Amino acid sequence: MGFARTVTGLGALGITAFYLMFSSSLTPNFQWICIAAILLLTFAWITMGSSNKQVYARARPVQRNEAPAEVAVQSIAGQENEIDIPEPVTENELDGATLRERKLAKIQSAQAKQEEVIAATLAAELDTSGEEIVEVTVEVEDVHVADEFVVEVSPESVENADIEMAISQRKIKHDEIRKKIEMRRRGQLADIRASTARMWEEQTAGEDIVQLLQTPGHGHSVLDSPEHPTPGHVYGATFIRIDESRILKLRTPLDDGFQQVKKKVEPALPELLGPDGLPLPPLMGADGAPLPLPDLPMPDASSALAQLKKEMND
Repeated sequence: MGFARTVTGLGALGITAFYLMFSSSLTPNFQWICIAAILLLTFAWITMGSSNKQVYARARPVQRNEAPAEVAVQSIAGQENEIDIPEPVTENELDGATLRERKLAKIQSAQAKQEEVIAATLAAELDTSGEEIVEVTVEVEDVHVADEFVVEVSPESVENADIEMAISQRKIKHDEIRKKIEMRRRGQLADIRASTARMWEEQTAGEDIVQLLQTPGHGHSVLDSPEHPTPGHVYGATFIRIDESRILKLRTPLDDGFQQVKKKVEPALPELLGPDGLPLPPLMGADGAPLPLPDLPMPDASSALAQLKKEMND
């Protein structure tokens, strides 16, 4: 019986492996045949494994030598065990509490257990190591429970949102149009100003009056101002057109406004007098010529600049 069951199981496994490996290349009819064979072999393997074993219960011999008092006590105890006594009803602290309160209570209990475990581990470490007791403060972050947030959507709110969106879009379009109009107006104003400046430039363009006056028979009358200039100066002439037939010749002295620089005369040193009241003779050198005066010390940079500035002011 065991050998046949083993052969049946191996056959079912072999057909299953063959079907899984070559299922894509098999025809539908052959596939159904393989499935049926697998099911039959599996059912046969299961039925061969079931055995009709009879369970025999061995009766315990009754001891007849027991005392009547012991039999009575056992019967009373059996009756008490047969009666189902319900467990006492206890009141829980979280009865009637909300879901939030239950979550908070669970979190607090978990934190308390964690603190107890940490304290126990620290106490055990201190006991084993024999070191001094160090107080450790455990900071527990506040737990924030998310509140319920309800969003009500009504047709009026949707309509108001659509109106606000349309108004904002229209405002954006109006701003863009206003910017375009302003840029176009600025461009037009710049063109007008440029054309006006060009017109005035063309109208007031300077002409070569000197070349015109050098032309014989120019037909213009020249007015001198002043008619009798002061002699002894260098004059420059400026021609200004008054109208189509008259030109003003303005004479301006070129040396006017200049002042002659006068050199500052340095005071002479007084003569040195001797005890007799006569001036001392000059010191004579080896060659018989008087000795020159010693050179003055070179001034520093600041004094040199100050002296140069003073000379320029003078």
